[in-house]
Amino acid sequence: MGLPVFHMIAGGARPVAPYSHAVEADGWVFLTGQMPNDPADDAAPFAPDIEGQTRRVMDNLEIVLEGLGLGLEHVVAARVFLTEFKAHYQRMNAVYRSYFPPDRLPARTCIGVTGLARDALVEIDFVARRP
Repeated sequence: MGLPVFHMIAGGARPVAPYSHAVEADGWVFLTGQMPNDPADDAAPFAPDIEGQTRRVMDNLEIVLEGLGLGLEHVVAARVFLTEFKAHYQRMNAVYRSYFPPDRLPARTCIGVTGLARDALVEIDFVARRP
């Protein structure tokens, strides 16, 4: 196994903690959970609803993937963290599902949590694999 490569992606959202946007080892790419912060304006308020926050998170993940020369078709697994699981699960799913073809959904775990950084409603991370 080669040493891991740590990636910070130009144009990616500003980290809200000490982490790399992605770490790559032997063709596996682990994307840090993204928040719904705007890469163009980190001080901008988050969207007030779960749909808007989910779209921003997914778009932030796409920015990281694209910066690595990958796309959503390379994603093999996802973890979703929701602060209001019962209220937001179905609505988050509707947005999340729109990013993937129906027959190409990654493996996924969805977890209810008591809180996320900066009071976000949702955070999502990915595992991708290079072809």
